[in-house]
Amino acid sequence: MGRVTTDTQTVDTPAGDARVTWHRAGRPRLVLALGHGAGGGIEARDLRALAAALPARGVTVALVEQPWRVAGKKVAPAPKTLDTAWRALWPALAAAGPPVVAGGRSAGARVACRTARELGAHAVLALSFPLHPPGRPEKSRAAELLETGVPALVVQGGNDPFGKPSAYPDPASGSVPYELVGIPYGDHGFAVPKRAPYTQDEALELISRSVAAWLDGLREC
Repeated sequence: MGRVTTDTQTVDTPAGDARVTWHRAGRPRLVLALGHGAGGGIEARDLRALAAALPARGVTVALVEQPWRVAGKKVAPAPKTLDTAWRALWPALAAAGPPVVAGGRSAGARVACRTARELGAHAVLALSFPLHPPGRPEKSRAAELLETGVPALVVQGGNDPFGKPSAYPDPASGSVPYELVGIPYGDHGFAVPKRAPYTQDEALELISRSVAAWLDGLREC
């Protein structure tokens, strides 16, 4: 799909400067914008794996750092502030041209879900969606996922304390059916233990293959 290039862009938002690291496909058909979680940044293993794998398949990957991370702060702000920054940087993502798939891991996935409809996202990719706080299944956040209003894919670790795949609601129960891919043995960061029947690299390859296949299916959406 042509030559892959990488560059970084700073975007002003009401919450401070955000930063977008672009992994650009030569002839992109989609942009996949990925935000990070509340406990880490764009160095997360799943975000890096997708940024490495997808541009060769015609998908530009934009790794988005929220202003609090750019400023070097240790604690994420309230969800409302995260949403405000995401809305403000969205025009920079859309300016690339192709349809934008909103996504992220953990807290970043929640931001993508909450804002997808209003921003006109083509679809949503939720990596390690925090369905509920650990040990508190009654505090479900399923409504955020079920009401995105666009096609969605959830990729979830089989041992994620924030919600195992078996805890998810019926995919057809929302405004638009979502898809769910489980990563056996994976925790919230998709780390797999040594006892797993496959390696960490193979787990990341499974994530990349699953996301790529789903994105391929969005071509005519």
